[in-house]
Amino acid sequence: MPSGVRWNGDRIMIESINLEKSFGGIRAVNKVSLRIREQEVFGLIGTNGAGKSTLLRMMAGVLRPDAGTVCIDNLPVYDNPEAKKRLFFIPDEPYFFPNSTAVDMRKYYEGVYESFDAARFDRYLKDFGLEAGRKVNHYSKGMKKQLAVILGVCAGTKYLFCDETFDGLDPVMRQGVKSIFARDMEERGLTPVIASHNLRELEDICDHVGLLHQGGVLLSEDIESMKLGIQKVQCVFRTEEDARVAADGLQVMNHEVRGRLHTFTVRGSREETGARFAAVGTVFYEILPLTLEEIFISETEVVGYDVKKFILG
Repeated sequence: MPSGVRWNGDRIMIESINLEKSFGGIRAVNKVSLRIREQEVFGLIGTNGAGKSTLLRMMAGVLRPDAGTVCIDNLPVYDNPEAKKRLFFIPDEPYFFPNSTAVDMRKYYEGVYESFDAARFDRYLKDFGLEAGRKVNHYSKGMKKQLAVILGVCAGTKYLFCDETFDGLDPVMRQGVKSIFARDMEERGLTPVIASHNLRELEDICDHVGLLHQGGVLLSEDIESMKLGIQKVQCVFRTEEDARVAADGLQVMNHEVRGRLHTFTVRGSREETGARFAAVGTVFYEILPLTLEEIFISETEVVGYDVKKFILG
């Protein structure tokens, strides 16, 4: 495998540069540049129509970009069998051959991917309660999604592109799929890229999240860094003057007041923030954990977007 480029000390295995794609004069993807590190879960967030599926199809080599490039392990993806051996793409609506069974699809992918694990596939069919000899077109939507995930994981590729993979799965199945992804990341270095319209679905699995809006990247951030750099504080001040002094010494992203209770979202470390509130007159204060959703809302409101309109699925 090529060594890959490096970015901030990490291996960049998937890189898109200035990708563009239009359909009938409508710009679906507009100059999108993303870098995805090896063995991280990259979440691609956006509403329907934001460009997620089009971007993912270009990254998987299904669509040719109008402009820009996509490389995996330093190899251009489109029309490149060597690059495509390294990835498996699960579309929003998985395709299965007419009148095929799960076993038929297994046999097909065994011929496409040399590392396909047939024994694991058969085991997962039983674990997920899918009938091997039943026609796939008789499966429910959720069952088809499960089958597509099983095929993708058992293909043994380094990269797995998932478009709305968790949509249609019940909560138990979602956690089961996430557990499989986590195990494959640890055991064989899987790198999943997961597109979803619902930020809440990805919070417990993603390492890095990119937010698409109107075909462009609004925000692309490492989740751990985001959480370390933003704090949520609830407090009651002794006087309103104390409240003013506290706010003057903080980089405030959001400030809400309900009665005497103040809620601040501020940029800075936990230690710096705690020290500031300890130094002013408060009846009490506490630093609370932020959800990924709260972080995105705060970050995007700072640059003038009401992200609540398009990430609260």
